[in-house]
Amino acid sequence: YGNRARRTLMSWYANTALLHAAVGTTALVTFWVAGMSKKGSLVHKTAGKIYLLAMVGILMSAFPMATYIAIYKSQVIGGFLLYLLIITMTSVWNGWRSIRDKRDWKRYAGPIYKILMLLNLISGLAIAAIGIFLAEQMQMVITSFSLIGILGAYGMYKFQREAPTDPRWWMREHLTAMVGNGVATHIAFLQIGLPKMLPMIAGPVMVNVAWMAPLAIAVVAGTYLTRKYAPK
Repeated sequence: YGNRARRTLMSWYANTALLHAAVGTTALVTFWVAGMSKKGSLVHKTAGKIYLLAMVGILMSAFPMATYIAIYKSQVIGGFLLYLLIITMTSVWNGWRSIRDKRDWKRYAGPIYKILMLLNLISGLAIAAIGIFLAEQMQMVITSFSLIGILGAYGMYKFQREAPTDPRWWMREHLTAMVGNGVATHIAFLQIGLPKMLPMIAGPVMVNVAWMAPLAIAVVAGTYLTRKYAPK
């Protein structure tokens, strides 16, 4: 019975991983369609909606997979993946609500926004401790990524304290969130998809590049897009 249950669980994990990869491919394609199309156009809006729906599908499939890894494989890696789900979920929510609530800052920075803020702070501090004291591999990546949750929570705390004077605050929030979503999408592709397509590039160097390069590019892209579309 134990072997049968284990085989069933492994089969479930493999099928979920395939579904996760398929939805992830949709997210990668629609991210670039939305990013390269004219902002506010029908193509941009449609691709953006499909992208966010795909990201919801990714989150729903990734949660049980990360839990499985935490229980049966590695508590450190599983915990790190669950942390990534929190910061990605925050970007998905903010990317959506910043558009829906662009005329209502108070509603945007409401209870769910504050809950996500606390989750980012708590999980960021926890994963920083894990990266420093417990991780035996990917220590630099885990510790570095903890700053996203910690600094993100601080930024959210400052934002929700008082209504912004900039009428295009929603655009800044949307751009920041979508750049964060782009980081998650491209890390998944570089970490999982590309090495399977090109096995010769797989290795420790590629692991660090897959995690850190999208983060570095996102800082530059976020600054450029904010200055272009939502200048102070």
